[in-house]
Amino acid sequence: MSTAEDTLGEDVPWGEVTPEAARKLLVAAVEAFAERGYHATTTRDIAGRAGMSPAALYIHYKTKEELLHRISRIGHDKALEVLSAAAERPGTSGERLAEAVSSFVRWHAGKHDTARVVQYELDALSAEHRTEIVELRRQSDAVVREILREGVEAGEFDVPDVPGTTLAVLSLCIDVARWFNVHGHRTPEEVGALYADLVLRMVSARK
Repeated sequence: MSTAEDTLGEDVPWGEVTPEAARKLLVAAVEAFAERGYHATTTRDIAGRAGMSPAALYIHYKTKEELLHRISRIGHDKALEVLSAAAERPGTSGERLAEAVSSFVRWHAGKHDTARVVQYELDALSAEHRTEIVELRRQSDAVVREILREGVEAGEFDVPDVPGTTLAVLSLCIDVARWFNVHGHRTPEEVGALYADLVLRMVSARK
């Protein structure tokens, strides 16, 4: 299990969560949801990890689902930011796709606890909140799809099915959060480079 400080790496925007007590509860919820799953985690578990009483949690979050929604919203915003930054950089479609995949994978590996909650607890959200998050996922999908489309038009990529390939690329990246082990023999940077190369081979990028 990661510690609160590990979860709060500098590239994870939990710093925007205020006051401090609300931030601590958010970090504790990430740890608990990643370790036990949303449904097996109680508000008492979360409050205990944050060093607070269960009553203190309800001062900042009305429900456990509200906590999950806040985590999911921030995480999906970050995922979209990572992909958009890569798409907007100068370079060929192949270079931008490689950067998109590499940075997306690095985030899912480096912050695997957070990413696991963000990507795999979607069904626990309320219908309203799920609709909001699905829209953010569509935006991420659109970013990758546009890079692939531009690459096909430029003759860099050989991709007969752009929507299907987009889904395959994103699924490949997201799954890193499920299996990545901080004690394994590959760093997030190494996994990112590996996956970028695999995806370029997948789309037949011409060097």
